[in-house]
Amino acid sequence: MATTTNSDRVDGTTTGSTTTQVTSAGRTIIDDAVVAKVAGIAARDVPGVHALGGNTARAFGAIRDAIGSSDLGQGVRVEVGETQAAVDLTIVVEYPTPMQQVAAAVRQAVTDAITDLVGLQVTEVNIAIVDVDIPALDAPVVPETRVR
Repeated sequence: MATTTNSDRVDGTTTGSTTTQVTSAGRTIIDDAVVAKVAGIAARDVPGVHALGGNTARAFGAIRDAIGSSDLGQGVRVEVGETQAAVDLTIVVEYPTPMQQVAAAVRQAVTDAITDLVGLQVTEVNIAIVDVDIPALDAPVVPETRVR
């Protein structure tokens, strides 16, 4: 039996929302942030996905990365019920990858990861593509030397 509660965790801290599975052997508590991380990791592994999150989230993410504290749930929002989860993702796609194909692959990867790793049924994965990364624009500019 799984339930969703807003309660104290096993480690004594309070969290926003958790999924709890109670069996005869004990209780398993999975925080919603864990479900978001699983979705984020799965989405990042899909070819054609450059990054997750909008411009502001990516800017803060770059600062976090610089100090060694990555947020794997960046650009991911989850709603978790007793046995089901819904996921909203914000992604940046690499040019010239077909966006509908990337979205379909992300949807499948996230669904598989949450189902396999967390044990929840995924009801929907909504994807917002907010930017396109053009690799040629990311390449470092090599200044020409004056002397040859």
